Amino acid sequence: MPWSNQSGGGGNNGGPWGNSGGNKGGGGPWGGGGGPQRGGGNGGGGNPPDFEEILKRGQDQLKSVLPGDGGGLGFKGVLFAILVAVLIWMATGLYRVNEGYVGVPMVFGKVVGQTGPGLNYNWPYPIGTVETPNVQGVRETTIGLQQFSGRSSVNTRDVPEESLMLTGDENIVDVDFKVQWVIQNTPTGVQEFLFNIQNPEGTVKAVAESAMREVVGSSQIDAILTESRTPIQVAVKELMQKTLDGYKAGIQISNVQMQKVDPPAQVIEAFRDVQAARADQERVQNEAQAYANKIVPEARGSAARVSERAQGYRDKTVAEANGQAQRFTKIYEEYAKSPDVIRQRLYLETMEEVLSKNSKIIIDGNGQQNGVVPYLPLDQLNKRAGGNN
Repeated sequence: MPWSNQSGGGGNNGGPWGNSGGNKGGGGPWGGGGGPQRGGGNGGGGNPPDFEEILKRGQDQLKSVLPGDGGGLGFKGVLFAILVAVLIWMATGLYRVNEGYVGVPMVFGKVVGQTGPGLNYNWPYPIGTVETPNVQGVRETTIGLQQFSGRSSVNTRDVPEESLMLTGDENIVDVDFKVQWVIQNTPTGVQEFLFNIQNPEGTVKAVAESAMREVVGSSQIDAILTESRTPIQVAVKELMQKTLDGYKAGIQISNVQMQKVDPPAQVIEAFRDVQAARADQERVQNEAQAYANKIVPEARGSAARVSERAQGYRDKTVAEANGQAQRFTKIYEEYAKSPDVIRQRLYLETMEEVLSKNSKIIIDGNGQQNGVVPYLPLDQLNKRAGGNN
């Protein structure tokens, strides 16, 4: 053997550690009595293990189990050992698929089917292999942020080279967003996921960043920061799905969620001032619009009222004129029948209207007292009597 303790004369023993007989400093790599003791020998220090002896004992135990003659295993023993080895090798083809996973067995690298949860069997390695991807687990990819675990919490770090994007109006915006995706739970989708892409996480991240840059590049910064987040998320999701389907990646995009949308940190204060000024401008415009919405209807109502009054006055005047004209026509017709009577009547009516407003003195040229007839003004007496009361 390579290093057996040879008990020859003279105290010079073989082995890789030099002589051990009579020399207290020998007896192994640990010195004389200072090394670890093995077996139940005396306390003077044990020898290193005899590997050849261990191997010989193992062979003896194997011979006692397997059939054959005393000088070796024999043909039947070798055949039995090979059979046992083959059975053990075949047993390694058993595999378990957990809930939410699918098994994709392959023979010589070719897919031969798809198995569900439970205990299944395939040819053992190297003839067969099995892939068991999780088709129900939701994976999440973050763009613009890098997460790393600290001592007590998960910390994040901004990644500007991923999050800084150019908008359609030539502004720069800092966009951090997350993408949730799953494996398409179809035989074709699972196989595409396993064999068409080498780095699914990296592929999804690259496609997400590219899609977001394209959508943001066609949008205005004001819309991105305010009301257009939901349309942008939907557009990015659709564009990502279209791109991944073109790659035949076997990936289904579940959700795209924008986490933070801000101007770059270097100009965020100035941008907030601009936003505040725009907010004030919108507020003043809204107040002016509200005032206009109040005054204009009132003015229109007043104009309509004046117009209606004028229309009524016009209709009244025209109607009165038409009535006077018709009356005059009727009078003229009667006048034409007897002009003298009508002329006398008009004279009397005119004099009645004129004289009724003046004081009256009756003079009789044929009478006495210089032709003056006494006249009792009853109307004046009535006025005086009313005043005294």
